[in-house]
Amino acid sequence: MNQYNTIEKMKQMRLGTMAELYHKCLTEHLYSDLSTDELLAFLVDSEWEDRQNKSIDNLIHQAGFKQVAAATNIDYHASRNLDRGLFERLLGLGFIKNKTNILITGATGSGKSYLAQCLGGQACQNKYRTLYYNTARFFDSVRLAKLEGTYHKLLKKLEKTQVLILDDFGLAPMDAQGRIALMDIMEDRYEKSSTIIASQIPVSQWQEAIGDDSISDAVLDRLVYSSHRIELEGLSMRSKKKLHI
Repeated sequence: MNQYNTIEKMKQMRLGTMAELYHKCLTEHLYSDLSTDELLAFLVDSEWEDRQNKSIDNLIHQAGFKQVAAATNIDYHASRNLDRGLFERLLGLGFIKNKTNILITGATGSGKSYLAQCLGGQACQNKYRTLYYNTARFFDSVRLAKLEGTYHKLLKKLEKTQVLILDDFGLAPMDAQGRIALMDIMEDRYEKSSTIIASQIPVSQWQEAIGDDSISDAVLDRLVYSSHRIELEGLSMRSKKKLHI
């Protein structure tokens, strides 16, 4: 058997990691202490792990996060009103399996976006399709999709997205087109997937922010009443960072 032909076949089958490691076995005499079964298991495990990592990296890239948010960097100081037990349970991603939503509110700089993206990143790590949008830019995408005739394609994409994150919700005025799009999206996602919303505006004022009582009632009925609520308090996290400089 020509071992180098085997390596070429591995490459043609897109088993790049296996091919690279097997080549090292031959040229650098590595892993010589492993039995044939152990070596095969090692090569397969290495290829599988590499593919898993690439898949996760791809999900994170496609999500479009604006920052890397790690759970290890979360500040649970009492002044923030962030329940550590609740948030760590949310990081367990049971909310995705249960098709429930998360609403995070608080003043500017309170860390809403960070928490939302931390949950989104955790979802990607567990192979859930996730999308992050600034809400104003999201509605720009909706308007463009309507002009280009791709609106229903966008709705299908969002319906298949297991975690949708809308950041800075309610800051920009919502026109009739935006309200209808929001209702369409929440209707498609209701009890099928999870939505995370971060907003400076208290949930009690979302009806006014959306406008049109009948549409806002329909949206909030699907969004709010099957949700976990996080209401952040205290000083801006950005101000705290400046104080420590």
